[in-house]
Amino acid sequence: MTRAAPIALLLLAACSRAPQHDRQSPPTRAPSPTATPPPAATASAATAAAATADSKATPRPGALKTFGDWTVGCDNGLACTMASLLPDTGFGSGPTLALTRAAGPAGHYRAEPGEGATDAQPRPAAPRFTIDGRDLGADADALAAAMVNGRQLRLPGGTVSLKGASAALRYIDAAQRRAGTISATVARGPASAVPPAPALPLVVAQPLIPSKATLPAAVIATMNRIARCELGDGIDATPDVVTAPDGRLLVVLPCSAGAYNVIGALFVVAGSTVTPAAVDAAVGFDATGADSETPVHSVINGSFDGNVLTSYAKGRGLGDCGSAQRLAWDGRRYRLVEQSDMGECRGNPNFITTWRARVVTR
Repeated sequence: MTRAAPIALLLLAACSRAPQHDRQSPPTRAPSPTATPPPAATASAATAAAATADSKATPRPGALKTFGDWTVGCDNGLACTMASLLPDTGFGSGPTLALTRAAGPAGHYRAEPGEGATDAQPRPAAPRFTIDGRDLGADADALAAAMVNGRQLRLPGGTVSLKGASAALRYIDAAQRRAGTISATVARGPASAVPPAPALPLVVAQPLIPSKATLPAAVIATMNRIARCELGDGIDATPDVVTAPDGRLLVVLPCSAGAYNVIGALFVVAGSTVTPAAVDAAVGFDATGADSETPVHSVINGSFDGNVLTSYAKGRGLGDCGSAQRLAWDGRRYRLVEQSDMGECRGNPNFITTWRARVVTR
């Protein structure tokens, strides 16, 4: 099987350089003094402030685990996804399936069929699932239950291997603390209580304004020197720039590239002052476990999308493995608000969500 460690090698082979850790943060201002609220308003004000306060949580994306022809993982809200894998031959085609269950007593399954990364057939609009000749329609809960002891799953366009599916379902039971309860899929028992889904952390982010600013040549040269950029011929070197509310520019500088990954170094620019941007989590190559070589944080195939910065590190050109991330700017650093991963390069481009945060922009 092609697992996370080989992905790191694929990523390094695809790009000449990648980010390393030299955690430098832009200078921060001391908070402005605030008046003490009247005693009668203190409790209600404190409650309201707590409800909208930044959680300042350290991102800890969940790990993935593979059982046979399925890989499974959960995020910090205990939403769990298991994804089917194509035959372990490096390339292939055929239908794929991602089965996701939400946490908590009311958590149900959601099924998302697809097609292998090399299969050009369109995804069916209204799939029907059949296991061992039994037509289950489009009922994802019934599908999961039938997969426990099933031998063959048929979707429009072909079959999906069920090797390892029962173990993946048991993994979800354990992760969501359903084992031994009536809501478990595999490890069923008499207990009825299932813990609620954990609350997601809250990130208070700033709005970002698209910028048409032309960076001075001296500023670009400084960024290239700090990040040790070596951008090859034929790669667009135009920085992606947005403006933060305090007027500073947030910059993604194309820094180096390979066959299917472009590394963008992250900077904050205030006039002629250039500072490497701070990030609260491993991003780009670092998120995949690959070694990195430049002394600043970098995203892969990254760009600004509204108020978030995206990163998509491909494990190979098919886009069926790697790590995808979304980051928000809180005025001091980038914050990871979503991550999804696929550690197996086996044809399923439906990445598994491993970290989520709620975002309030103000």
